[in-house]
Amino acid sequence: MKKTTLLNSELSYAIATLGHMQTLVVADAGLPIPPETERIDLALTKNVPGAVETLKVILDEMQVEKVILAEEVKARNPKFLKAVKALLPDVPMEFVTHVIFKEMTSDAQAVVRTGEFSPYANVILVSGVVF
Repeated sequence: MKKTTLLNSELSYAIATLGHMQTLVVADAGLPIPPETERIDLALTKNVPGAVETLKVILDEMQVEKVILAEEVKARNPKFLKAVKALLPDVPMEFVTHVIFKEMTSDAQAVVRTGEFSPYANVILVSGVVF
């Protein structure tokens, strides 16, 4: 049995196969996922699992070089933004419109769908390197 925090095999594989600058998206329950993008669906019910708790587990395994969020998160979900900043205090953050954010998900290696039921609780994680 795996010893580290992340037990979901699909998510573990997605992280293990990321190369430098490739992306992984952590999404709320409502973010549309392009049909050509791998979907890792963790959603069980409303807010289970939440986006922040999912992000915490992913960050135990993934080196993140940059974070991309929707500009709208600043006004519509400052609680989520604050949590992301607390988890990644030294990681540069880029903000794009939600329309552009949704377009960017088609280039992601995978989108991890959570049960999160709050607006704009979506983040694109840009893979870094550990050396």
